[in-house]
Amino acid sequence: MPLFKNIVVYRIGADWTPPAFERLEAELQRLAFVPCQPTQELSVGWQPPRGQEHGAMVELVAGQWILKLAIERKAVPGGAVRAELEARCKAIEQATGRKPGRKEKNEIKQEIVHTFLPRAFSKRATHTLWLDLESRSLVVAAGSLKGAEPVLKPLVDVMAEIGHPLPLAPLNTATAPATAMGDWLTTRQAPEGFTIDRDLELKKAGEEKSVVRYARHSLDLDEIGQHIQEGKLPTQLALTWNDKVSFVLTEQLGIRKIDIRDVEETPKGEDGFDADVAIATGELALLLPDLLSSLGGELAPGAMPQPVAPAAAVVAPQDAAAEEAPF
Repeated sequence: MPLFKNIVVYRIGADWTPPAFERLEAELQRLAFVPCQPTQELSVGWQPPRGQEHGAMVELVAGQWILKLAIERKAVPGGAVRAELEARCKAIEQATGRKPGRKEKNEIKQEIVHTFLPRAFSKRATHTLWLDLESRSLVVAAGSLKGAEPVLKPLVDVMAEIGHPLPLAPLNTATAPATAMGDWLTTRQAPEGFTIDRDLELKKAGEEKSVVRYARHSLDLDEIGQHIQEGKLPTQLALTWNDKVSFVLTEQLGIRKIDIRDVEETPKGEDGFDADVAIATGELALLLPDLLSSLGGELAPGAMPQPVAPAAAVVAPQDAAAEEAPF
């Protein structure tokens, strides 16, 4: 399984100093993941990245720090809770002649959830984190900024606890990704080192919120420029970098569906983990600067990128049908 399928990248503040490797390891061991107890809704903790029982919680491979966070949630079906709540409230009204108030209903609801939790199904997800100290970046295995937030907090808390508060900011570029993708599509010119592939999603803001998707379809179409002229902006675009790494770029500068090409099958076990880390971090560490450059370069945290706007150079549409299917 690839080390990273989707990533979100954060820049680490210039004043941050990393903790001693051993100190971080000890704290992560203390906060090791434990599965949810019968009446527990959420459990968050650290796991050995190599997957070995009682293994190290932070791995150092080719100068890169690799960690893994596990998050387990138990979800009680909302419909079952509402039905039980309604039944209990009716029973109280019949027995006492009064309807339960808001506070009492909330207390009853919590009691119902607590009762149902031992029978609820749990869902567990793991997220790999990569600390690149040389480039001062934190890479999180997540598909979006929103998806990365629950992963960041435990790491930030750990660093604060051991006396190394971790300042983080999402990457910010001079040109907004949607603006850049729109320009590449209308001019039919990918940035240097990149090629445009065959998947695209465009969305129109406002009340309409119309969406057009092209899946496994040629994007060398005049009608795409027309869509952009009408106010639909690219939110996802498939690209390939230097014939080595294919991925989907999102409007939030997320990188999804990463596929590192022409890689020999890595060995199993210890050597396989080290090889996977070295390949993934090595290729992505080269890709990211080129991607930032294609978006006008990186801005300091808090600086404003160029506003999202349709590209001006648009030609008339031709008779070509888009495959409007999801990615």
